[in-house]
Amino acid sequence: MRINRVGLRAPRMGQSRAWLSMTALVVAALSLSATQAAAATSSGGTIVYQVHPIARLALATNSAPSSFPYTPSQCVTTFGLACYGPGQIRAAYDVPSTLNGTGQTIVIVDAYGSPTVRQDLATYDATFKLPPPPALNIICPLGCPAFSPNQGGAKGPRAGNEVGWAEETSLDVQMSHAMAPAATIDLVVAPNSNGDALNAVEEYAVSHHLGNVMSMSFGIAEGLLHGNNGQVLQAEAIYQQAAKAGISVFASAGDSGATNGLSLPNASFPASDPLVTSVGGTDLFASDAGAYQSETVWNDAAPTLCPFGCTIGEFGATGGAPSALFSAPGYQLADNSGFTSRTTADVSFNASVYTSTLIYLGFLGNNSGFYFFGGTSEGSPSWAAIGALADQAAAADPALAPGFTFGQLNPWLYGLAGNPSTYAKSFHNVTVGNNAFPSGVASPTTGYSAGPGYNLPTGLGTPDVANLVANLVTEAAG
Repeated sequence: MRINRVGLRAPRMGQSRAWLSMTALVVAALSLSATQAAAATSSGGTIVYQVHPIARLALATNSAPSSFPYTPSQCVTTFGLACYGPGQIRAAYDVPSTLNGTGQTIVIVDAYGSPTVRQDLATYDATFKLPPPPALNIICPLGCPAFSPNQGGAKGPRAGNEVGWAEETSLDVQMSHAMAPAATIDLVVAPNSNGDALNAVEEYAVSHHLGNVMSMSFGIAEGLLHGNNGQVLQAEAIYQQAAKAGISVFASAGDSGATNGLSLPNASFPASDPLVTSVGGTDLFASDAGAYQSETVWNDAAPTLCPFGCTIGEFGATGGAPSALFSAPGYQLADNSGFTSRTTADVSFNASVYTSTLIYLGFLGNNSGFYFFGGTSEGSPSWAAIGALADQAAAADPALAPGFTFGQLNPWLYGLAGNPSTYAKSFHNVTVGNNAFPSGVASPTTGYSAGPGYNLPTGLGTPDVANLVANLVTEAAG
């Protein structure tokens, strides 16, 4: 499905469009994660997002060998899965050494936060020999909550909704720092995971223009919104405000396949909002040095797809489905997907536990340590960092006006995809796999297949960052 160019030009900053409408090594996955939240709706219509990460102990805390961090092949031999550190991820996605996020701020929105987020990042940096960020600012517009690890769940070392969000917070901060190590990180924390609280802190981040990119690794299946939840309208107004201010917004597409745990295909909101860049998930295969080899759609339920034989079970599959709330925006009208509605994902990133990223968690007592993480929650902060790299490159280009930012990124991305040459250079087109995952009451046959060009599980594909950024800047200056 080749994307045909239809004369679309992405807007300059301030322009508007009608469609601006993871010491212990443990295997962890965000099953029903912040990107695939189980939600309860009160009589007042409040959405409550919950996270339920899954972990499996693989190595005792006091047994970490001197050879750690492991290479991907060592992890495959020892644990039956690959593991990537920041150097391998940056190499696989071709992030040039000249792009590190200097002068940029990445805004990350989460609920509850993490009690050890600063220490966790310091351990991560020391382990992987990364410089600390210029600043890690923790901002709580509604007040910072006290950490209550059993809040929202049964007792235990990794129980409770707040523990899940703390894991999400450390993942978000460490992945964004891995991709853009010289960028400032503004972690904006809501006191709880209610939709109104998350909307309020998003609005604070946007109205105070804390940074030019914002990541939201949470979501809810549209089918649980009943189509008229007032908090959706609140969020839409915030994303409109972000677009007008030149702020790029990213969200995860979900971790339970095309249905997001329901009986029919369901896109995840806010990723389904046309003003948001929706990030799907892949299985990334790269060498020990990080040389890119190939990618497939992340789907643990597909025997021919699940890496290394899925020896420790199924964790999930990428989301990606047509929206029931939003019609197709202008930038998607030529994607040839066959839908008249907005479709997710827009882009994708590594997400499988079997091709995991290493993340440090320090608030789990004897279970603290490095974890193997997966889920599309990895992709949203990573793509936000890529957006920051693009803004860094744009700031250095004399052909662009001072203060230029790419803002709403989707029109720019689909614009590049409309040209076969820039598309082939800017993206790894993922053509193998599907996101039919038997979650909830859904049939395992309910899902969408990858293929040439745009497809719902992986969108336009994964980034070749060096080429993508160069092509974005060229397009903006043209």
